[in-house]
Amino acid sequence: MKIFSAVALACALVGVAHGQSTSTQISSLKVAISDMFEVQSGKLASKKGNANVKTFGQMMVKDHTKTTSELKGLAAKAKAKLPTEMDAEHRKKLDQLQKLDGDEFNSTYASMQVQAHEEAVKLFDLYSRSGHDAVLKA
Repeated sequence: MKIFSAVALACALVGVAHGQSTSTQISSLKVAISDMFEVQSGKLASKKGNANVKTFGQMMVKDHTKTTSELKGLAAKAKAKLPTEMDAEHRKKLDQLQKLDGDEFNSTYASMQVQAHEEAVKLFDLYSRSGHDAVLKA
């Protein structure tokens, strides 16, 4: 997933840099916000989760910190603006996680991770089928 995310981030920003469609810009914003959520929720998981959840959370922090760094570099080159904070939907999910502990935290975090990764795959799939830039679609 981490390689897939990095490639998607790069593709989305290349489209923004070349003045591509609103769908490309929206995709890059969604990816950036998703990355923020993955890092913040991963940090929570590394503190609050059971052993498996902590390990997974640490991996998410590491992987998404790396893709965020790559994204920022690409954005700077593309002179594209990225969001500096999460949207309301992701903030609400993070707030929900902060209030949970134990098994309830573990299961909710796991469910959110599955949902977030399914949404990311759908976003990338949609762009690959209906995006405006042939290179990015490929």
